[in-house]
Amino acid sequence: MKSVFIVFNQANTERVEYMLDMLGIRGFTFFEQVQGRGTNGGEPRRGTHTWPEMNSAVITVVEDEKVAELLDTVKKLDLRNTEVGVRAFVWNIEQTV
Repeated sequence: MKSVFIVFNQANTERVEYMLDMLGIRGFTFFEQVQGRGTNGGEPRRGTHTWPEMNSAVITVVEDEKVAELLDTVKKLDLRNTEVGVRAFVWNIEQTV
């Protein structure tokens, strides 16, 4: 199993939820009001007067064979509007309870 952590501009919230639904990914944890800045020229998302936008994030645990399709869909979402930005990170899950 793999964990996929997806960070995205809040403008993409509905698209990310729709993406998970369309891929049959039912379980996830949603984080609101996530602050940060992308490494590839991303603008800060701080919720301040200067940097008013904010990010959200989702973490989900999926079967290994689901990862490529999920990452491909995240990439397509990112290409729709590269200024808004969405990134996904994957790591192994050793055990769950």
